[in-house]
Amino acid sequence: MTKPLNRIAFVSSGSPKALGALKELAKRYGNAPIDACDVIVALGGDGFVLHCFHEYLDTGTPIYGMNRGTVGFLMNEYEDNDLPQMINAAKPEILTPLTMSATRTTGEVEYALAFNEVSVLRSSRQSANLKISINSQTEIEKLICDGALVATPAGSTAYNLSVHGPVVPIGSGVIALTPVSAFRPRRWRGALLPDDAIVTFQNLDCDKRPINASADHTEVTNVESVTITKAKDKYVVALFNDGHSLNERILREQFAV
Repeated sequence: MTKPLNRIAFVSSGSPKALGALKELAKRYGNAPIDACDVIVALGGDGFVLHCFHEYLDTGTPIYGMNRGTVGFLMNEYEDNDLPQMINAAKPEILTPLTMSATRTTGEVEYALAFNEVSVLRSSRQSANLKISINSQTEIEKLICDGALVATPAGSTAYNLSVHGPVVPIGSGVIALTPVSAFRPRRWRGALLPDDAIVTFQNLDCDKRPINASADHTEVTNVESVTITKAKDKYVVALFNDGHSLNERILREQFAV
């Protein structure tokens, strides 16, 4: 980072482990207000740092996560010594979210951002029937499935990977379109798309086969259609320790067994 990041604001997920870390670190380094800090240190797990990406998106303040949760894929290892030096030596990653525009069967439209993925999933015992269009061009007339999702590079190792979607490097300019339990066409495994592509999911049978849409933590029920685009002028700067950048973790994830 070009500007020294000396005024640190600590925030925690509220778990006993995270609260204990916040107390010790604030005592040692002080705890600047969010509106007067140079960097936000998020103490918790992946879900909490994702929450911080949304919560502090418009501040423009870099976010440095330290793992006080479980997996911690989006986090740095916890270390309480020489924290200012570690933060100032950390490498920035620019993370750009997706915008979800979800139209309910009532005609209401709801918007949300997703740093991981936007997904549509069946909400009844019956499979979903989806039409998939890219840039207003129909590519799949009917996908019979449990659902489908569009994942960012940062989110490609999360739910997307668990349903056998591709891992996408940060800065590749690509997003992943992945089906969830596709029944017909059975052999379709998804697609890699330019990150400026406009993806639309259309529910072909709203009355009999309802679906819900999710963008990170936001869920919209009884959805008729969902359009997903790259968010304009929205991004967060996430900081990662040298040698453990998000891209390096994504690379290693492709060889995990």
